[in-house]
Amino acid sequence: MATRREMADFLASIERRAFKQAVFAVRDDDTALDLVQEAMMRLAEKYQDKPAAELPLLFQRILQNAITDHFRRQKVRNLWITLLSSMRGNDEDDDRDILDTLEAEEGTERAESAADQVERAQIVGIIEEEIRKLPRRQREAFIMRYWEEMDVAETAAAMGCSEGSVKTHCSRANHTLAQALRGRGITL
Repeated sequence: MATRREMADFLASIERRAFKQAVFAVRDDDTALDLVQEAMMRLAEKYQDKPAAELPLLFQRILQNAITDHFRRQKVRNLWITLLSSMRGNDEDDDRDILDTLEAEEGTERAESAADQVERAQIVGIIEEEIRKLPRRQREAFIMRYWEEMDVAETAAAMGCSEGSVKTHCSRANHTLAQALRGRGITL
């Protein structure tokens, strides 16, 4: 059973990586923070009786489930918004959205030009597409090392292989991605 200190140390060590993982999944800092906090609370409340060695895998599963639940809720919410908006009257004042009158904060997505938003979305889409094309083991190593910021030893343990294999998979993934992106005119 994990002690309170082990649980606290684990949560402190995972918070940054978990936040980045959630941000990549939901693309919103506030939502990502909420999801990570929810996952941490769930781990601390329901799995405090588990050994400390089991915490990393349990937390990953809890966080992935929280992200999946977020998208399910969002899908249902969007469905209802679409249905309710189609029932609006044809009154001219109904076309105005109060949110459109608010000033966009500097540095937020709303403050970006539409062209910048489209270009960024296209580049992210291309990168994700190229990552999906990687062989499974290279993709796993790449995501764990660079997006989840796991070290080589953690990645090797999670993948069930040697540290040398992790380094080889990451090197090959980096080379393949760089070549594919250059071929598509993207230089990072």
